[in-house]
Amino acid sequence: MSQNREEPGGIESRHPVLEATHLTHTYGLGDTQVTALSDVSLTLMPGEIVLLLGPAGSGKSTLLSLLSGLLRPTSGQVVALGQDIWKLSQAQLEDFRLKHCGFIFQEYNLLPSLNARQQLEIILRWGASVGAAEARSRADEMLTLLGLARKGTLMPIQLSGGEQQRVAIGRGLIKRPTFCFADEPTAALDWKRGQQVIELLRCASHDQGVAVLIVAHDERIIAYADRVLLLEDGKLHEPATDELQGYHLEAAQACASDDSPLKPV
Repeated sequence: MSQNREEPGGIESRHPVLEATHLTHTYGLGDTQVTALSDVSLTLMPGEIVLLLGPAGSGKSTLLSLLSGLLRPTSGQVVALGQDIWKLSQAQLEDFRLKHCGFIFQEYNLLPSLNARQQLEIILRWGASVGAAEARSRADEMLTLLGLARKGTLMPIQLSGGEQQRVAIGRGLIKRPTFCFADEPTAALDWKRGQQVIELLRCASHDQGVAVLIVAHDERIIAYADRVLLLEDGKLHEPATDELQGYHLEAAQACASDDSPLKPV
């Protein structure tokens, strides 16, 4: 794992930008009730990449949704930038996400009527009040970083799955958010492209102070993270070294399966 780093400008980070305490989330009622998360607490620091590992169905995506204000917890608290986000009105919460949060979803969620460049420009124009010329320049710069410099005028239907995922990743980072919540950001990419994406997330985190939370199955991302958390059966903990080594073996077997887009190199 990466060593803890200083904030941009050389100032040591001491204060979390997000604190979640005693989060619990349940689905259903009575005999059909399922506990997706049980008494989960964590912090996110500026300029830090946190990798959240865990088997399918362990509650990783649910936790990401709770932390980012997309899903209300059954109980518990999420304080981001000093605000208890679940005490905000719906309009205030939407404004908070618009200003401070970048999202990278498993599904690309690209707008079918906009080309690749416009997918990024609209985030800057609408979410960051950036002028047209600057928005176009920053969008072209991001497309170049993503290896899509010649794809800017193509519509989503003209892009491969991996290219659409890279546009979606650029959309999550283009406004330089306070938080970036990434749900399986390399899932549709081969490992060469996956490494490029993780390096882009590292730059956003360590150079711009973005707090990055990555939900993933791929154990190769461990080497790029400042901290690794393991979620199993709805409970969160920091794994010991030997436990993480065991996860390495399980994840390597999963990556080697025929239906995984990430093949060992």
